[in-house]
Amino acid sequence: MLVMIEEGWCGVTMRCFIVAAFLAALTITFLAAADRAEAGVVVRVDRASQTMEVSVDDAYLYTWRVSTARPGYRTPTGVFHPQWMAARWFSRIYYNAPMPHAIFFHGGFAIHGSYEISRLGGPASHGCIRLHPNDAAVLFGLVQREGMRNTTIVVQ
Repeated sequence: MLVMIEEGWCGVTMRCFIVAAFLAALTITFLAAADRAEAGVVVRVDRASQTMEVSVDDAYLYTWRVSTARPGYRTPTGVFHPQWMAARWFSRIYYNAPMPHAIFFHGGFAIHGSYEISRLGGPASHGCIRLHPNDAAVLFGLVQREGMRNTTIVVQ
């Protein structure tokens, strides 16, 4: 049952106040959801230091050693979003090399696990961003959970 209260000293009925409060709460809810969707997973790859930092919703989680392109090859720089993902993938170009937990972000370039862990921390790839297989699995799970559209990859 809706009770109507006559206009008071402020010139606003209680019904208007309730509607305004509801709309304000709804707006705050949508803004909070939008902020969360924009934050999501942020992956920052520093080619100079051969490291990757991962944060979720602006909270720092990990720093991992990576390998990017060795001389004669290139790892693309810029801001990207995952295009597609595969938990098990093998390179069609480079000798059927395993690329576990691959997150493709720019054509054939991906962030993926590598079993050549002794080479992590220095340039070694044909352009992909290699991680320890355990770290690649963790990142893959984060991106799956948060969603590809809520994931930003920054390569500098």
